[in-house]
Amino acid sequence: MSRIGKLPIDLPKGVSIETSGGSVQVKGPKGSLSQSIPSHVDLKVEGDQLLVTRQSDMRQARANHGLMRALCRNMVVGVSTGFERKLEIVGVGYRAEVKGKNLVLNLGYSHPVEYAIPEGIAIAVGKDNSIVVSGIDKQRVGQVAADIRSFRKPDSYKGKGIRFSGEYVRIKAGKSAK
Repeated sequence: MSRIGKLPIDLPKGVSIETSGGSVQVKGPKGSLSQSIPSHVDLKVEGDQLLVTRQSDMRQARANHGLMRALCRNMVVGVSTGFERKLEIVGVGYRAEVKGKNLVLNLGYSHPVEYAIPEGIAIAVGKDNSIVVSGIDKQRVGQVAADIRSFRKPDSYKGKGIRFSGEYVRIKAGKSAK
């Protein structure tokens, strides 16, 4: 039995779950999310908990059991509280600002980098060159944060670039003169 899959998911107040036709839809105060359910997995709502069970002990059923439980938990947390990723900009002259539906980044290139903010994602820029990406879908929030980081990954010699908050960048020693 999957250690992750057998754990029940607590449903906070204001969150409702509907399963129909091979998909699950979770609605909450921040919005709604849906996900398709593999054929080997069943979902049951008992009171204020969601239970994920598998129909057989096949290899694919065991793999989908834990995965589906994690995806359902992420949907429940997303529609009730939401997710956010923080990024830090390190470097002299590097800065970011939100203009309309675009994130404009000045990262030392000859031109500013413009990133169109996807639907369902909110981006806020702090005064200390920090970027906060937030939304209800954990996967999309993480992907948007990774896309923004990819415009200027941290340099391993000076540490300049965009990094996740709390990310450690190992600084290499430069060339030594003889």
